[in-house]
Amino acid sequence: EEEFHKAFDELLVTLNITEPFFLVVQGFLVGSYGLTWALKNSNKLLKVAILNSPLTVSSPVPGVFKQLRFPLVGEFTCQNAILAERFIEAGSPYVLKSEKADVYRLPYLSSGAPGFALLEAARKANFQDVLSRISAGFSSNSWDKPILLAWGESDKYLPLSIAEEFKKNNPSVVKLKPIEGAGHMPQEDWPEKVVAALNSFLY
Repeated sequence: EEEFHKAFDELLVTLNITEPFFLVVQGFLVGSYGLTWALKNSNKLLKVAILNSPLTVSSPVPGVFKQLRFPLVGEFTCQNAILAERFIEAGSPYVLKSEKADVYRLPYLSSGAPGFALLEAARKANFQDVLSRISAGFSSNSWDKPILLAWGESDKYLPLSIAEEFKKNNPSVVKLKPIEGAGHMPQEDWPEKVVAALNSFLY
């Protein structure tokens, strides 16, 4: 988490982003760490858009993250070139097109480093602690910036009820927009619907 925050801060400096901006996050690791960064840097943000990310302490963690924690099993699993595409497909009602699957597969075929990076990140992740901070930090007592939940309602990892529970904790600033037909990665399943939701919220 600290490494992600440091890298993101360095990216903002490299891009010379000095004014408050819109933050869009998605996913179990990057999404969660993007949100904990937001809690530490709310003065740098105008609005936050969240696509299918764990938001509450009741959010289930996929089995692959638990599998990666086991000695030897994790080392073997992280070098599976089809791991990323299978993870995406398992959370979606669709199968990735071959050209998209190739994009996710390529880093694992060209080097062992991406797999071992994933292994280390999964083993370091303390989801219970992170989700407790996210749930408390974005509650009505703590957060007042506008938030959009653009949620793939066919997500097999994180059901719509997770987004609904999160919205109840701060209903005045959280807007929920279910993305019909989309799964865990709505930006892959229905990019047109995601862009429309973002445009309506951000501008």
